[in-house]
Amino acid sequence: MDCLLHRAPGTYNRFENGQLAKVSNEFLTAVAKALRLNEQEWTILWRLARRENPPYALHEDSGMTVPGVWRGVMERINGAMAYVTDAEWNVLAHNEDYRRLFPRGEAPANTMRWMLLDEEARTEVLTDWESRWAPLVMPQLRHAREMRPDNGTLARIEAEVLADAVAGPIYREAATAPIPYPDGSERPIHHAVHGPGWVTTCVAEPVTSPGSRVMLLVYTPGRSLAERHPVLSAPLRS
Repeated sequence: MDCLLHRAPGTYNRFENGQLAKVSNEFLTAVAKALRLNEQEWTILWRLARRENPPYALHEDSGMTVPGVWRGVMERINGAMAYVTDAEWNVLAHNEDYRRLFPRGEAPANTMRWMLLDEEARTEVLTDWESRWAPLVMPQLRHAREMRPDNGTLARIEAEVLADAVAGPIYREAATAPIPYPDGSERPIHHAVHGPGWVTTCVAEPVTSPGSRVMLLVYTPGRSLAERHPVLSAPLRS
């Protein structure tokens, strides 16, 4: 191992025995690649050595595939819109509830391109698109471009957004904002079957495929959940 890692004799032995005072990112990456670890094993290695999750995926193609069992999982979910995307936001699997959201009954091939560039999305489905959807979605695209600067699909989507007369100006302003994590967020939407309402997003990431996403959208007709269930607080006391 020391020869493979180009380290002084005994370095890997000290690492295994917990005797290295500082374990660098470079060293852990070299160890993981020498041992041909997968993403789940890479996460375990990092947690053991650094007591934290790794700041980046081990493999460049991480997040581009997910285990096939997820397709069956999606098909079994009823009562919520469910789908899986890869790191480029390509839809890999979805359920019937998700398909019924769209006016033509067809799920988009790429959710990021659809949310930011499709006219139907901006005017019919995603209510208050300019204020409630675009500013929350665009920073995610910018962050993905930063994390995967050599990804051609993400680069093309960003170029299309920047060239778009409607999305371009908003992207230049909103993409510099802090990244709002979508898990638990509530946004207005017009469901093709059920009409106007709100969706609450629940987001997860498969352990073996960091960068991919499992999305659940819980639809509620009418007023927002926040309006119907305001935050509870104790009365002010002097």
